[in-house]
Amino acid sequence: MRIIGIDFGDARIGLAASDAGETLATAQGTIKVSGMNDAVEKVSAKVKELGGEKIVIGMPKNMDGSLSFRAERTKRFAELIKEKTGLAVEFFDERLTTVEAMQYLNITDYKSGRRKNVIDTLSAQIILQAYLDAKKNA
Repeated sequence: MRIIGIDFGDARIGLAASDAGETLATAQGTIKVSGMNDAVEKVSAKVKELGGEKIVIGMPKNMDGSLSFRAERTKRFAELIKEKTGLAVEFFDERLTTVEAMQYLNITDYKSGRRKNVIDTLSAQIILQAYLDAKKNA
């Protein structure tokens, strides 16, 4: 099954996709959006283009495990994506994925002006890979 991973943000949304065997997550880019409706339309189209059969969205949590202030907006986005695509949507803890993405870019000495877009895409890949790994180890 091809699973699509999403790092949801107000201005940019990072995307990743799994292989059919659900082993490896691959970055698929970042979509620039302006508002919830635009986000739903653009992401739904990309999910269809990528052949997505399931969606995993990073759930923003505080370090103590409680839901962050962005959680309600993320849940609303998930509801709308589910309605638009008809696909199952799951959440996966996204704590520290942006930090991990930034560390990776620092280690690889990535200094491009497109760093913001790369961070969102890499975060989506990290979220999806962690989901796939957790699923295999369950």
